[in-house]
Amino acid sequence: MTPSTLSAADLAAATPATRDRYVDLLRVFSIGVVVLGHWLMLTLSVDDGELRTGNVLASLPAAQGLTWLFQVMPLFFLVGGAAHAAALTSRRRTYAEFVASRLRRLLVPTAVFLGVWVVIAAGTELAGLQSHEVLRLATRTIVQPLWFLGVYLGVVGLAPLMHAAHRRWGVWVPVALVVAAGVVDAVRLLGGVEAIGALNVALVWLAAHQLGFLFADGVLTRRVGTGLVLGGLSAVVLLTVVLGWYPISMVGLPGAPVSNMNPPTLALVAHGAWLTGLVVLARGPVTRWLARRSVWTGVVAANGVVMTVFLWHLTALFVLAAAVAWGLPTPTPGGALWWATRPVWIAVLAALLLPLVLAFRRFERPSPRVAARHGALDGVGAGIGVALATFGLLVVAVTGLNGLLAERTAHLVVVPVTAWIGLVALGLGWALVRAAGRK
Repeated sequence: MTPSTLSAADLAAATPATRDRYVDLLRVFSIGVVVLGHWLMLTLSVDDGELRTGNVLASLPAAQGLTWLFQVMPLFFLVGGAAHAAALTSRRRTYAEFVASRLRRLLVPTAVFLGVWVVIAAGTELAGLQSHEVLRLATRTIVQPLWFLGVYLGVVGLAPLMHAAHRRWGVWVPVALVVAAGVVDAVRLLGGVEAIGALNVALVWLAAHQLGFLFADGVLTRRVGTGLVLGGLSAVVLLTVVLGWYPISMVGLPGAPVSNMNPPTLALVAHGAWLTGLVVLARGPVTRWLARRSVWTGVVAANGVVMTVFLWHLTALFVLAAAVAWGLPTPTPGGALWWATRPVWIAVLAALLLPLVLAFRRFERPSPRVAARHGALDGVGAGIGVALATFGLLVVAVTGLNGLLAERTAHLVVVPVTAWIGLVALGLGWALVRAAGRK
């Protein structure tokens, strides 16, 4: 039997004693909080028969402090680092095998998701429904959360190199990355060189990923965890509240002059530090809790669909948005009734998401491993493939899926190519990685 044919209970029972169950729980937790945050942030209302969308954090500035709890993306990269450390040290693998095994679970369900939404976007244009507000909004924004997968693909491609650096220099690697991120922030915010901020997309997330290596090695003890919590929180308060150099919100807000997320800033580094410390302090008791068969089986089951949930959670949200546009009453965003009905809102969205998960979860299941023989050039092909896939996914996330088909201007028929460039680069990149990993 292969992993794809076993039930969650079977997989839980077969879990080796060496597996860090806490890392699996953190993966589910981090993605779950991201989904919950997206569902809670969007506000929907109808004004003069037109659907209006908003962000509760923009309309209620006092709620921006909640992002200190809901911004858990640093934990996902921490978990990635810990998982990659385990994979790189447990068995001897070529670079091509490593990236192929890591990208398979990410890109196969993502390709299915994009295929479905490309058909929806193209069908919307062919049917002349581009002006429909919900469809226009959905085809433009449904792929935006994929930015983080694009960045993560790049981190996966660099993981073996960064792990080698970790083995040689240890904690000095994340220290150097954080110092470099601080220099980038200074040049960007004080020198007005906005373009340099893009470097922090690599520096900040690689630093979080590097902490995962330290986490896997057991270097992050409870004493270190306490220091990270106290130091990280103090730094966040100093940078955002006391000095006001960075916004309080740990997610980007529409119209804000500075975002802590795009590109990531030192304030987000400090935020990730205290979250990491909290995770370290909770490791012992939570790990003991995970030893219970029923608890661990639930985590295994959730891990088997976590990517599917992430990919399709906004689809459920847009289904509900369509219902609001068609007359479903909603309370005034930010009011007492609005807050009181949030549990119902989440329950409805979960019910809408469930059939999507049941329909598409099979694409997330691991496939049987294929025996492989590799040459020296396979690593080069895999590296090029990761770079193309990273570029393609980021392009798609930024451009959206509007305007996929030919558009007639006054004299010419113009085919919008930006999104297609991203889709083709993504497909070609995965094909290169897959070929290199199977030779």
